[in-house]
Amino acid sequence: MEEAENVSANSPHDGIRNPAGPDSRATGPADAGSAETAPAATDTRNTGPGRLLIAVYAIFAISATARAGYQILTKFSEAPLAYLLSAFAAAVYVVATVSLAKPGRTAFKVSVAAVLVELVGVLVVGALSVFDSVNFPHETVWSLFGRGYGFIPLLLPILGLIWLYRRRPAPR
Repeated sequence: MEEAENVSANSPHDGIRNPAGPDSRATGPADAGSAETAPAATDTRNTGPGRLLIAVYAIFAISATARAGYQILTKFSEAPLAYLLSAFAAAVYVVATVSLAKPGRTAFKVSVAAVLVELVGVLVVGALSVFDSVNFPHETVWSLFGRGYGFIPLLLPILGLIWLYRRRPAPR
């Protein structure tokens, strides 16, 4: 019976007895005591390369907002659909920027939604601007898949989704 207790208290991964018992988070000598001293897992979306991603989104938020504002105020009658889509793109970039910078599960979900909307927008508007150029006489941020911005609007949501996947919150 004593051997059965020893087996249940051992870590299933390394065969080393866990002095804290089978329900402890520590799994071996390297982790002994770390359950009490380790800080809680933090949201790391806005650290390292995430800061660069947020900075690029912020630049796009500012530039798309300025461009859409100028287009709507000065040339709206020339291409209303294109300019409204520019304003929509600007709003998506603002939401993505803010949600990527904020910690938490809700901000993560908003980030994923915003980046997915951005990806769909770039693909749909890009395709429409190629095949239905009558409705897009002037370029938007997403026209021709972001050609006017060096195709960064096409690459940015893909990189954003990869980053979000790698930095997704742990399941509860």
